[in-house]
Order: sequence, then structure tokens, then C-alpha cells
Amino acid sequence: MSLGNIVLIGFMGVGKGRTARAIAKATGRYALDCDDLIESYANKRIRKIFKDDGEQSFRMLEQKTAEWLQDHAREAVISTGGGFIGVPNIRKLGTLVYLHSDFEAIIASIKAHPNARKKIKKRPLLQDMTAAQALYEKRLPMYRTLADLEVTVTDRQIDSIAEEVVNRIGHLKAVTP
Repeated sequence: MSLGNIVLIGFMGVGKGRTARAIAKATGRYALDCDDLIESYANKRIRKIFKDDGEQSFRMLEQKTAEWLQDHAREAVISTGGGFIGVPNIRKLGTLVYLHSDFEAIIASIKAHPNARKKIKKRPLLQDMTAAQALYEKRLPMYRTLADLEVTVTDRQIDSIAEEVVNRIGHLKAVTP
């Protein structure tokens, strides 16, 4: 049984959340953000989860969220965290769309944002740029292996990216409530 979900994967800061909201607006679907779901469930910010409980605890919350999504999310657009590709049931959640940009472009985009300092601070794994780049390089082949579809997002507007995803998936139709 197909859940009909569109699941956006990619490195942190690539624009998965904004793209999910744009796709949802264009198709009448709900946009679900995995990091928001985790923060809601844990009743604390992700950076606090990392600080207080460690990365392993955060990864367990990602798995719990993936299980919940598999049981409850239908016809939604799901934006995942950068490491969400590690959950074993990710392929069962829907069509996986990898939003690709090179590491330098992602960092430049984050730094160009009016709230750049806040955006970097909220991402614990971006505190050390050398380690972050190594993580990007480690995850890149995983994103590409898992993806049903890859969309390059560098230097593009969110609406253009969303339109490409909708057009390339093809079977997406507006969902009526």
C-alpha cells in the first residue's frame, strides 16, 4: 500500500522545510517537518536534546518519528532532518526526493540569511565546519542511493524547486480534504 507521501531528504540547510511547504501549498497537502515533530514530542529544542541527551537519543527520536509517520501520515509532504536517512523504514514512508546542493553553496546560503547566526546555532552538527563537510561527504552517496528522484537546488527559488518536484513525480494531484 502506497502512503502517497513525498519525503524530502538532503543535507541540513538545503531548504527541505521551505520546499515542503511550497509543495504542500501547490498540491493541497499537509507539510510535516520531522524536526518540529521531534521537538514537540520531546518538548525541547533539538540543540537541547543533543546537549542534554546526546546524538544517540536524538536518533532514537528520529526512529520513533519515522514509525509514527509510517502509521499515520498519508498524502503529506515530509521534510526530514539531514540524518533521517539512517532510519531503517525510510523507504516505506513515501517517494524519496533528494534535494541536492554542494556543501559550499549550502553554507553560503545559510550565512546569507538575515538570521544566519541563529540558523547555524540551532544546528548542533554545524558547529565545526570541517566535521560538517566530512559528514556531508559521508552522507552524499547515501542520499543518492536512497532517492527515487534527485533535484538540484543550488541558486534556485523555492517555488521553482517545488514545481520541478511536482512535475517530475507526475502522479501528484491536489488532495481534497
